[in-house]
Amino acid sequence: MFNAILGFACLAKPFLVDEKETQVYNITMEKFKSKKGLIASILVIVLFIFFVVEQGVIQTADNTNAKYTANFLDVFDTSTDITVYANSDEEAEREFKIIKEKLDHYNKLFDIYNDYEGINNLKTINDNAGISPVQVDSDIIEMLKFGKEMYELTDGKVNIAMGSVLSIWHDYREYGINNPGDASLPDLGELNAAKEHTDINDVIIDEKESSVYLKDEKMSLDVGSIAKGYAVQQVLQFCKEQGMENVLFSVGGNIAAIGKKPDGANFKIAIQNPNLNSQEPYVRTVEISDGQSVVSSGDYQRYYEVDGKKYCHIINPDTLFPSDEFAQVSVLASDSGLADGLSTALFNMSYEAGNALINNLENTEAMWVYHDGTIVYSKHFEENIVN
Repeated sequence: MFNAILGFACLAKPFLVDEKETQVYNITMEKFKSKKGLIASILVIVLFIFFVVEQGVIQTADNTNAKYTANFLDVFDTSTDITVYANSDEEAEREFKIIKEKLDHYNKLFDIYNDYEGINNLKTINDNAGISPVQVDSDIIEMLKFGKEMYELTDGKVNIAMGSVLSIWHDYREYGINNPGDASLPDLGELNAAKEHTDINDVIIDEKESSVYLKDEKMSLDVGSIAKGYAVQQVLQFCKEQGMENVLFSVGGNIAAIGKKPDGANFKIAIQNPNLNSQEPYVRTVEISDGQSVVSSGDYQRYYEVDGKKYCHIINPDTLFPSDEFAQVSVLASDSGLADGLSTALFNMSYEAGNALINNLENTEAMWVYHDGTIVYSKHFEENIVN
């Protein structure tokens, strides 16, 4: 396979393309959670793009609908793969540039760890909690409004105002990963004290002034449950407006499609097996087409261990501890932000409650994988499964 590389990189996460040109993406549970200091190290990566085309040749403008795949490493603290079908190298490069710039835009706005010159982002809002409202880009306003909608829809299982609790777990997890012999759990009293500062009603959005104010000085926003999916949905809609017709997004496991493949076939998405010791790398493969998205949440990649027990990054707002009923939950929906938020919410709910929620939503399905390998589905999920 011929690779044309633009820019440079220190590492790469491979994308999966089979010999018959069926694009199969591996869904992981990675949720948006940037780390302090990561941006400084990621700057050396910048950007690299692979143009990958059937038969290992960069096709010319005489060949229509050639397939190109780009990989970015510097947005949302994850690996991003974008596939487009274009009539020329120039057209593909133009589309990649548009997509990358839009992803960068949302990445900076939704960052809770880093400042950017001339930009008021979520970190700016958190830094001014209890002090003053912060004027922000309308894209932040709309994302936070969506976050409040998800709070209502999931009965609080998705709460973008839980930063005070999540930051405690983040610090313990990072320390435990780096110092496994000294790994420990947060004190429940500390977590309960932090929970007192998670009232989403204290997130004051003033659309007229385009400002956000956190009334509680000890409150902080953390939008890891919705950020990547929401950003992907916004970029997808923008790309449609720009006339793009055949695009597949894979942003850290948040998968979404514009159109289908040029031959009319749907995109096939392989959902990773949460049992990393299994001989079967995928639990199921599903098809998606125009406007559809599939997102997974699970406990098998971002976690740490204390006394031999695994504690993942998905924290239940009721118990204030990581949920452990499921190994993985995957959601199929017509909106990537919705799928992202629901995958987190369902992971924090019983199967019965989660299934009831899914059954009340249109064009939305889910799959639950238990730790013993048992798989259960919502009413119509299996209709999307392919061999």
